[in-house]
Amino acid sequence: MKKIVVFLILLSCVTVNVCTFVKAADSPQFRGPNRDGRFLDKGLMKSWPTGGPPLAWVKKDLGHGYSSVSVIGDTIYLPVAFDDEEAYVYALDLDGNLKFKLPYGKETNNGQAPGNRSTPTIDGRRLYIISGLCVVHCFDLDTREKVWSVDALKEFQGKKVSWDFSESPLVYKNKVFCAPGGKNASVVALDKMTGRTLWTSKDLSEASAYCSPDLIMHNNHPILVTMTAKSVVGLDPETGEIYWTHLHKTSYDIHGTTPVYADGMLYYTAGYDSGGGMLQLSEDGKSVTPMWTEKSLDCQHHGVVLVDGYIYGIGHEGEDQLTCLELKTGNVMWRSPDVKQGVTIYADGMFYVYEGPSAGVVSLVKADPNQYTRTGSFKVTQGSGKHWAHPAIANGRLYIHHGDVLLAYDITEK
Repeated sequence: MKKIVVFLILLSCVTVNVCTFVKAADSPQFRGPNRDGRFLDKGLMKSWPTGGPPLAWVKKDLGHGYSSVSVIGDTIYLPVAFDDEEAYVYALDLDGNLKFKLPYGKETNNGQAPGNRSTPTIDGRRLYIISGLCVVHCFDLDTREKVWSVDALKEFQGKKVSWDFSESPLVYKNKVFCAPGGKNASVVALDKMTGRTLWTSKDLSEASAYCSPDLIMHNNHPILVTMTAKSVVGLDPETGEIYWTHLHKTSYDIHGTTPVYADGMLYYTAGYDSGGGMLQLSEDGKSVTPMWTEKSLDCQHHGVVLVDGYIYGIGHEGEDQLTCLELKTGNVMWRSPDVKQGVTIYADGMFYVYEGPSAGVVSLVKADPNQYTRTGSFKVTQGSGKHWAHPAIANGRLYIHHGDVLLAYDITEK
């Protein structure tokens, strides 16, 4: 009898392992768990059938906007906005059904790109979002009540930018960061529990530039990095001290791509043929040395991904192609005209590239610095407006927000 019980227990363990070979992971903020375009799911398809992966479900009538989703456990969070300019964060279950919604007031009605742009950041049981009008909001997910909000544009005398604000909040320790672009307040830190001002960047007064900041760890030194209207900047996240700035000009002051970091090297880029370059950080991270520049990968606001010492992304006006660069040298490893301007993200050895603004084609490409290999593609035919929202991956699903719809594709390997 004991042998039978042991056998049944072992059999149940084997069954569990077989059924759960897909490793799911949450995506609590913009561009994945670490804000670097890399998503942690495993066991995903390495090629797609004709027509792409299966469409699991579609959520319709979502108004307009360009935010991507955040996913925690069994809940998907997506900001939506409507013609009356009222905005909400919708909380959906994993089948796309509405669980509840969090109203946060007015959104931008910018004619070229109306609606939400910020992706929510989930920190514990609190949700943070920044409107296109630069108002920072904090919600308690248990009570579903707004805890605080700060009009950062007004509070810090920020300068309104041409296409309104497109920043997703960064939370670190007791702080939430944003960039209102005010006088001596290009970047500010708010107390994440109360919204109280903790510091402002007193020696930096450049306008905001549509960039979501990131926190890098360099030789165990935390450094807040972002891009302002004219510069790449590094700050002390505890005090707001400006460690360094590096001048980088681009048309319309659009610096919408977050810099990426590895092994003491920081890569930055922008569109309109301005390109990018690599900065070598000093040992303590308080100064930088420019090492190389490269103009063909002039990524506008679609994000780049760093994998195993190579940068992958798509140019804007230089070479409007999917490109692979070596981080150390800036050498171009390959380019492909198959994939044009679009958002690039990564998971489980593959890139997912969502072309816009009008193409709507999603491609699956191997992460290989030696050659370009596309193993599938499909076209997003539902939804409205420009294809600008960044996709996200969680729980074996690829989430694509296109205007008034959210589409969920099953990308697990069967």
